[in-house]
Amino acid sequence: MMAERHRVFIGTRLLGGFVLLASFPIYLAVRGAPGLLEVACFAWLTVPILLAYYLSRTGRYEDAHCLSSVLLAGVVMLVAINTGGIASFAAVWLVAIPIEAALSGSRRIVAGATALSLMCVLLLIGASTGDFLPASKIPQQLNSVFEAIGIASVVLCCATLAFMTEMLGSTSRGLLSAEERRYSLLARNMSDVISLHRRNGAIEFISPAAQALFGTQLGQLAGHGLFDRVHVADRPAYLTAIAEVARGAGDRDVEFRVRCGADEQVGPSFIWVEMRCRPLERNADISGPDAEVVAVLRDITERKAQEQALEDARREAERAHAAKSQFLSTMSHELRTPLNAIIGFSEMMVREAELNLDAERRREYAQLINDSGQHLLSVVNGILDMSKIESGGFEISAEPFVPREAIVSCSNLMALKAREGGLDLVVNVPENLPDMVGDRRAFKQILLNLLSNAIKFTERGGSVTVSASVEGANLALRVEDTGVGIAPDDMKRLGDPFFQAEKTYRRRHEGTGLGLSIVKALVAMHHGEMNVQSKVDVGTTISVKLPLDLDKVVPKPSPVVTTLMPKSKEQSEQRIKRSA
Repeated sequence: MMAERHRVFIGTRLLGGFVLLASFPIYLAVRGAPGLLEVACFAWLTVPILLAYYLSRTGRYEDAHCLSSVLLAGVVMLVAINTGGIASFAAVWLVAIPIEAALSGSRRIVAGATALSLMCVLLLIGASTGDFLPASKIPQQLNSVFEAIGIASVVLCCATLAFMTEMLGSTSRGLLSAEERRYSLLARNMSDVISLHRRNGAIEFISPAAQALFGTQLGQLAGHGLFDRVHVADRPAYLTAIAEVARGAGDRDVEFRVRCGADEQVGPSFIWVEMRCRPLERNADISGPDAEVVAVLRDITERKAQEQALEDARREAERAHAAKSQFLSTMSHELRTPLNAIIGFSEMMVREAELNLDAERRREYAQLINDSGQHLLSVVNGILDMSKIESGGFEISAEPFVPREAIVSCSNLMALKAREGGLDLVVNVPENLPDMVGDRRAFKQILLNLLSNAIKFTERGGSVTVSASVEGANLALRVEDTGVGIAPDDMKRLGDPFFQAEKTYRRRHEGTGLGLSIVKALVAMHHGEMNVQSKVDVGTTISVKLPLDLDKVVPKPSPVVTTLMPKSKEQSEQRIKRSA
């Protein structure tokens, strides 16, 4: 826009100056030899060419307009003083001085030009009243002609100025419209949202990209509409960032959650947004009187999800490291204790003659060695079973079997261990319990592991109860004990491999922590459910639901049948000949 103003100023001054220079020979031909005043006026009117050169070299637009106003006022005063003062035909040109200054677009220049014009009028009035003016150089009979020329020239000049003003206005509107189209194009196609805030967080302006980002109309985000959508826990950070920037604390970044969708939407969803705030420039024309902060908002939901995934992976790695350490600690205890027993008692039996061991003592040592070996075998079997399950090498073989017989058999196997621990083992299984289709071996292993855990963690004088019932299409198996129970903090990790509720340095019971892990995995392979209810120093109840017919839950794949076509007689004879 300023370049267009420069072009108009330079063009009009050059045109006017060259027109006056071109008309000077014509004036000489008509007028004859000019007087000193006439030569001075023509010389003065060529100064606009110098003003155009001055502006082109320096770029000082306002200074050039000030010089132009002074030049025009000087010419008018020179002619008016010699042609009748305030009554001169040239005095009317003083009106054109502020009108020409209006092209500068500066109120200061217009005010200065108006003051200059009024001062010239007062000087002419004072000079005319006090008879300080020389005699008019215009003959009396030509006064009306010169007055008409003066009025016509002023009208023509003002019309030209009005045309140039309208041309500048049209150019300004065109440039403004093009600028608005460019900014609108950027605002519509930019994924980031630009907003203008007051000190209290209220929005004065928000770009159209907010409609796609937040899934709502722009009108619902104006004022405190965006603040109402910010998550309650994040609102203090949102307001603090805007307030600090408004107080001049510099740029601020803040991350918060914003509710998306319409206000009446059920079950609102939130996205993560990063907002970068900075103070608004005071000379910005687009802002209201209360606007102080401009912000850029960007969707960072995907980045937050990645950060959360990394954090989860880090926690899982730490958990795996802790599990590995616990596994090594547990294995060192579970393997070292029975191995020490085996080595110690076997060495004593080797030194039988030296120690004078009788038959009863030898049987006792042999039994201890056998028990230690059985314990080692159970530890190794548990590790192998868990390894098979995790690697997918443990296959479920569905077949019909009687669950009551399996429950009674497992209870009988664990009865001696319960009796040695001073516990009551109660079996509550109905006679009419239906048959089921599943893996009998896995079913028994589930029950044996549950009974073993219940007996192990129940103090002397307690009880362990096994019960079974039919619930819909499932068999519900429950093992209830009156043992030490499980703390609420340990319930979350119950069933993880090698996890034990008691810390390693406080352990009072043997075991690798694989029992419930194997149960959990086998139940999942049977498409069943496992539920644990426990209270510290009261007891634990573990419920397992297994489908009565596993084939209905997981249909067996159809066998692939290949039809073998018999060979023709000729092909058979040829094959016999080749063989011969």
